[in-house]
Amino acid sequence: MSKSDERRWQQQPDTFGTALMDAEGTAASTSGTGDAWQSMPLREAGVSLIDCEHRTPPASEDGYAYIGIPQVKDGRIDPDGARCIAREHYREWTRKANPQPFDIVLSRRCNPGETGFVSPGFVEFALGQNLVLLRSDGKRVFRPFLRWLVRGPRWWAEVSKYINVGAVFDSLRCADIPGFRLPIPPLSEQRAIAHILGTLDDKIELSRRMNGTLEAMARALFKSWFVDFDPVRAKMEGRDTGLPRVIADLFPDRLVDSEMGEIPEGWEIFRLDRLADHHTKSTSPLRSPEEEYEHFSIPAYDAGQRPSIELGAAIRSNKTVVRDDAVLLSKLNPRIPRVWMAANSKGRRQVCSTEFLVFTPQPPASRSLLFALFVDQSFRALLKSMVTGTSKSHQRVPPKALKTQEVLAGSPRVFRVFGEIAGSLLARVLRNRSEVTTLAALRDTLLPKLISGEMRAREASKVEAVA
Repeated sequence: MSKSDERRWQQQPDTFGTALMDAEGTAASTSGTGDAWQSMPLREAGVSLIDCEHRTPPASEDGYAYIGIPQVKDGRIDPDGARCIAREHYREWTRKANPQPFDIVLSRRCNPGETGFVSPGFVEFALGQNLVLLRSDGKRVFRPFLRWLVRGPRWWAEVSKYINVGAVFDSLRCADIPGFRLPIPPLSEQRAIAHILGTLDDKIELSRRMNGTLEAMARALFKSWFVDFDPVRAKMEGRDTGLPRVIADLFPDRLVDSEMGEIPEGWEIFRLDRLADHHTKSTSPLRSPEEEYEHFSIPAYDAGQRPSIELGAAIRSNKTVVRDDAVLLSKLNPRIPRVWMAANSKGRRQVCSTEFLVFTPQPPASRSLLFALFVDQSFRALLKSMVTGTSKSHQRVPPKALKTQEVLAGSPRVFRVFGEIAGSLLARVLRNRSEVTTLAALRDTLLPKLISGEMRAREASKVEAVA
């Protein structure tokens, strides 16, 4: 996917409310359904299945996103990591399966039953193999409601019933999916449910986007000061640095040669072990089977950077203890950047996968400086150059070698100011992430109750209004 398309995807306005009204008008114009909930197969409910092209397009460096199974998760379509399909091939590959707003992308293989919602502000994309589209005609199933219908407990019960257990991958057959029998509420209830859950999801998505912006600001400031040396170069060329005088005065007006290349005059080169303490203490949660832990794992990171709350009995292997103010750096497959600034514990013990390295800052570094360093492209390139292992899925960075690497040039005073500025941005990220966790928990609590009819939308709207 091109950079411009990626920006368009990320910057699409929240049009769910407007589109909901449009879809509501369409649904309202159809024949009435009465007040009774009806159980029926998807095909009788007017939900059709549209299969993908059963071939892979030629690889391209630019073009439209070619969404694959890894991009469908947690009810969302995340284009990050998607390969591209060239513009000249796009129409051919979408002639059969052309995603439209309110469609559902369904994975049939690897994680069969997992779905992603095509939002009203979507960017055009092509469907990868083993993915299909579900599309409602709007007569019995309100189109924005379909995304919630395929995430409820009855949906997963049908998936379990029809799943084909394979030697390598479990899968679903296209022929079986239209026969999934699900409870269909009256259209008026569907509209109300879609509004309540969609509003919660909009709030979650807004916080996610805001966090993306805040983290991008911290990354940009780090790159400007410590990689490109913009304030120094501005002074060298007699330009205004654009910084307040008290900050601009911290930067010299000259670059000098060093073993890391050109660096600002008077700045020191720091090894990682001078900026961060690496913690390796481990524990066995299994020894405290009834205790609840916050578990920072690779899957939890990939699912939205929300640690899972698990009993010790469910955590079978030793885990690394997470310290307060820690930054977690994945040593596994550094081509996939996983850097996790963990929120401090609020009572539960925190542990993480041993695939994460646990670092805490030591003076003159701050946690925000470590985070920005770990996500910077030059540091990512260093990690990629250090990997051991031949398999792409099992490449790891050796921690001992990493700690002795020269990673950053700077001065304690500049580090301190960066920590204050970036720290305020990243503190907001943690607050937003906490809000997302609360809203997601509320959404996930209401979803099965609303979809089953255990709770009616009138009752749930009072709870949603408080959120």
